[in-house]
Amino acid sequence: MDPQPENDPPAVISDRVIANGIVTPLILTIDGELRWTESGRRKSTVGKDILSFVVEGNKVRVKTLVERGAGICCKENAGDYTRKDFVFEPLSDESRKIWCDKLHQHLQSLGRPKKLLVFVNPFGGNKTARKIFIEEVKPLFEDANIQLEVQETKYQLHAKEMVRSIDVSRYDGIVCVSGDGILVEVVNGLLERPDWRTALKLPIGMIPAGSGNGMIKSLLHPVGLPCSAKSATISIIRGRTRSLDVATISQGTTKFFSVLMLAWGLVADIDIESEKFRWMGSARFDIYGLQRILCLRQYNGRILFVPAPGFESYGQPASYSVDKELPVSDKALGYQGPDTKLEDLEWREMKGPFVSVWLHNVPWGAENTLAAPNAKFSDGFLDLIVMKDSPKLALLSLMTKLNDGTHVQSPYASYLKVKAFVLEPGTRIDEPDKEGIIDSDGEVLARGKKSYKCDQKALMSYDKLQITVDQGLATLFSPE
Repeated sequence: MDPQPENDPPAVISDRVIANGIVTPLILTIDGELRWTESGRRKSTVGKDILSFVVEGNKVRVKTLVERGAGICCKENAGDYTRKDFVFEPLSDESRKIWCDKLHQHLQSLGRPKKLLVFVNPFGGNKTARKIFIEEVKPLFEDANIQLEVQETKYQLHAKEMVRSIDVSRYDGIVCVSGDGILVEVVNGLLERPDWRTALKLPIGMIPAGSGNGMIKSLLHPVGLPCSAKSATISIIRGRTRSLDVATISQGTTKFFSVLMLAWGLVADIDIESEKFRWMGSARFDIYGLQRILCLRQYNGRILFVPAPGFESYGQPASYSVDKELPVSDKALGYQGPDTKLEDLEWREMKGPFVSVWLHNVPWGAENTLAAPNAKFSDGFLDLIVMKDSPKLALLSLMTKLNDGTHVQSPYASYLKVKAFVLEPGTRIDEPDKEGIIDSDGEVLARGKKSYKCDQKALMSYDKLQITVDQGLATLFSPE
């Protein structure tokens, strides 16, 4: 056998085998790459992803993932993967046993999930989640020998109800085949458990199958992966995780746990009122957004915030009286929010009228909306984008820049990071008898008087809200 080049990773096993009818050296490297020689040319599995293997008589079939963008394929396909099997025949029974042992040891060493609870939302986006799961997601999990327990959600908050009572020790993770809504339900359900500290260590994975998909886009885009079901599934199979900040939105004793965003004004109106065009998919936001800018609304109100270091120049100094909490003995079980002494912080304020107030926990609000380009998953801060008085043409130009994040550079937008936040929403400037909508993670948190579907019950009233951040509280499956 030819000596292994010095810059190659160490070999776990190296032996001569029969591949494609030819006896050739075969190497399994320490990072999971198979290398062999064919027709005098050195070849290898690209992407270093062995999913599983099976023994078929004297042969071993290794199920792998190959990156399309490597080798002779076009670079624009980089990050896209295809399934490919590599079949070889060891020259003896003993060699075959050693190969199987080494392959098994390698797969066991990766720390990949073995059993997942999968929520499929058949109602989200274009109602394609079931098809995406069956055709694209399930086959990859099966090839990786991951056991699945699949539950289709039947109504709103179904996933939340389930995760509040499941035995988390039975699973290595929870997967949401949906938009961002099921993720939010899962996080809220886990945080309402008495054992929330243990439950939140269970990683949550996202498969894009909705109209938003902001969380999975935020995970995949920084590493150059397309926002696709295949890339997301592979990221879950690999088993890598990262922490995620969780924001606690409170009003009296009522709490909601947010992982994506909170919006009031223009962005909230577009997000919620465009639901009548849900059949359009993500295009609904662009079409209704144009309508809302042409018929622009402005809102009275006030915001207070504790700026992150480096952002102390925004707003004006302010004092804030923190709402008194109930005694600990009277609190419900579950997470009650970060233990932050808000009265000791340096508060600042901005007063209306406002066009939009937008808080973001992760960079992308949807697949085509880079809402907060500087947002981090676990820095302990929320990114705040405030838009006040703006000419309609300038606002239209600003909104068209959401796809690359350059809207935050507009002179009509203030962009900063905050540790805590208070929203005091007011009435519309043009029609003082009407109020607005407060939207968190794509769901209506509060509806004001004469707002869209104001007769429908919301979790909170259209009044002062307090928001605090707990750094790195939740856990996500991540490509990094």
